[in-house]
Amino acid sequence: MAHDSPITVSPATPDDAERVVEALLRNRDHMRPWGPVRPADFYTARAQAKRIADPSVRLWHARDGDRVVAQATLSTIVLGPFRSASLGYWVDAEYTGRGLATRTVEEVCRGAREDLGLHRLEAGTLLHNTASQRVLRKCGFELIGTAPHYLHINGAWCDHHLFQRILHDGPPNTAP
Repeated sequence: MAHDSPITVSPATPDDAERVVEALLRNRDHMRPWGPVRPADFYTARAQAKRIADPSVRLWHARDGDRVVAQATLSTIVLGPFRSASLGYWVDAEYTGRGLATRTVEEVCRGAREDLGLHRLEAGTLLHNTASQRVLRKCGFELIGTAPHYLHINGAWCDHHLFQRILHDGPPNTAP
């Protein structure tokens, strides 16, 4: 059930851990076709707090009041001359089709460029995930190829379309 408060998108905080667990449990069936099989402890506040605190991963949350309704993750963050990361995201089943994924991905792209000094982001989608492909294209990502047996999703190795977005063409900066 949606709250009346405006939805905000910002970096994850340690206080989000329990709310993320609530969102993951609430959306477990909704996300099953699109994600990896997760161990039971993934669905605990302790595991989510550890993910939020992990310096090798950056998380953003969309919140409707106190409720986490979307998450975007930058992982495999590489600095130096590459300055790239992998993007993943999900949206609560009750909030799909409202532009929230697009808004969240745009905010992550902004943060990746301005706060992390990244040059590019990459993202992969299952071949039949046309909704996610639309989000990526709206956000300036371009299809760069198809990778066979790319990720283990919902119990099987699955082919993925790979996308990238170049965030800027300037030299690598010294941001974290």
